[in-house]
Amino acid sequence: MRVDQLAGLVSGGPPERARAPTRSGGQILVDQLERHGVELIFGVPGESYLAVLDALHDSPIRFVNARHEAGAANMAEAYGKLTGRPGVCFVTRGPGATHGSIGVHTAYADSTPMLYLVGQVPRGELGREALQEVDLVAMFAPLAKWAEQIIEAERIPEVVRRAFQTATSGRPGPVVLSLPEDLLAQQSAVADAPAYRAVLAAPASGELAGVRERLARATRPLLLIGGGGWSAETARRAQAFAEASGLAVVCCFRCQDYLDSRSSSYAGHLTTSTDPALARRVREADVLLVVGDRLGDVTTAGYTLIASPTPEQALIHVYPQALEIGRVFTAELALVSDSAAFFAAIEPVDGSAWAAGTAQAHVDYLAWSVPPAGSWRLDLALVMAQAAQRLAGEAIVVSDAGNFGAWVSRFLPFHFYRSQLMPESGAMGYGVPAAVAAKLLNPDRPVVCFVGDGGFQMSGLELATAAQEGLAIVVVVVNNEMYGTIRMHQERAYPGRVVGTGLRNPDFAALARACGADGQAVERTEQFMPAFERALAARGPALIELRVDGEAISPTETISSIRAGGAAPVR
Repeated sequence: MRVDQLAGLVSGGPPERARAPTRSGGQILVDQLERHGVELIFGVPGESYLAVLDALHDSPIRFVNARHEAGAANMAEAYGKLTGRPGVCFVTRGPGATHGSIGVHTAYADSTPMLYLVGQVPRGELGREALQEVDLVAMFAPLAKWAEQIIEAERIPEVVRRAFQTATSGRPGPVVLSLPEDLLAQQSAVADAPAYRAVLAAPASGELAGVRERLARATRPLLLIGGGGWSAETARRAQAFAEASGLAVVCCFRCQDYLDSRSSSYAGHLTTSTDPALARRVREADVLLVVGDRLGDVTTAGYTLIASPTPEQALIHVYPQALEIGRVFTAELALVSDSAAFFAAIEPVDGSAWAAGTAQAHVDYLAWSVPPAGSWRLDLALVMAQAAQRLAGEAIVVSDAGNFGAWVSRFLPFHFYRSQLMPESGAMGYGVPAAVAAKLLNPDRPVVCFVGDGGFQMSGLELATAAQEGLAIVVVVVNNEMYGTIRMHQERAYPGRVVGTGLRNPDFAALARACGADGQAVERTEQFMPAFERALAARGPALIELRVDGEAISPTETISSIRAGGAAPVR
């Protein structure tokens, strides 16, 4: 016991505490962010949080100013995906908050930890529809895991700590905090809160025994993995368990890098264009062990691979949040557990009964991944295969949303967590900002972004952010002069009646050069690799525009075949 504590006991009073320093609300906030391990903030500056920018002047935290709030929010979301720690985005009130809301939506849909900090009008103006005022708590309540407005500077440490803990505990997700301008300028004396600790669930031994017993009775089991809260160590343990048990593993929507595709257990992934053989295997499984994924509509092919509410397969659902289990599918056995805790505790089972099926599943995956012989002048399947061979699994591959993504996910293999960044939310405009965040975190790894012509024009000016930060990202723009996904659906529903899906595009290579990046255009397959090598060797950001034939609307269909009512020959 210290002398001052002993003196307090002798005098009958409590021991004296060190007096908290008097700081601005902005300084208090920045001090809490430092305390919780924040190293990067992505944002667009605004007058509503000038006090925070001032506090950042003397802070080790790096502020990366994006060109648009949606870009900043997507950068923060990608940071959360890559690190497992909350990505932090700071925007201003009204227009800033609404512009960046797409990143909050993606973080929620993708179960990504994120802290979205919004400057707000002064407290005395709340409720008066002051300039750029929006009720931020009401607006973000359905988009975020938690939304709150701080109205007392003394509570900043308390609320910020809760925000970090909420974002990382259970099913990870985004937290939104509204920060009135005068609150951030107010001087206050308050102690810092201790660093947050995520609260995670773990399975009981009896539950694990139940999992092993059900697997032991199976003949056609499958392990499905996905969702948030994973790490490289969790992925390694999942692979070790699967291989020791001879289990075939299926990666859920946009979670391909959760298992090394070279593993004998890898059976493929469920996506918008799933291998028919894999879809059949899921339907015919007798036991589905689902760890970490909530089984959304894309993973389940519109809730058809698994019957709702009672699956034909025996469903074992391991998920970190109790309210999500049973939401759509009734589980025969439900475990409220973090994926890391589950794979750290589960013991392998004897897989001799299904070993042949697992081996065949991997053979089928390999066959589906081979680019078919094609006749396109610029063949996306061959481009992806060439890129895969050159990158050798060492790159972080970012993909925006769009039909081109079917070629990326089918023909590019992933070997370790985290080497894939794709938005489960399906939001266009994600790719280039996510690549910026990936390169900031991994300066020594190649970062390659694939994006469509429509998606690129939603966030392509973040190339200027990459140039400003000196980030050598490679952006591959697939230009088919249309919103491809919508055009595909349009042709299926209303063949030949094209409205609103065509695009008259700029010269993307010239636009890249205007942003301070290298720019090249490719029109034939044989031109791609020389251009790709030059882009990878560039000292700063580089862009390759692939001018593809819009007739090739997917790896297995053409616009003509859709209009004719059938699939095109695989080409």
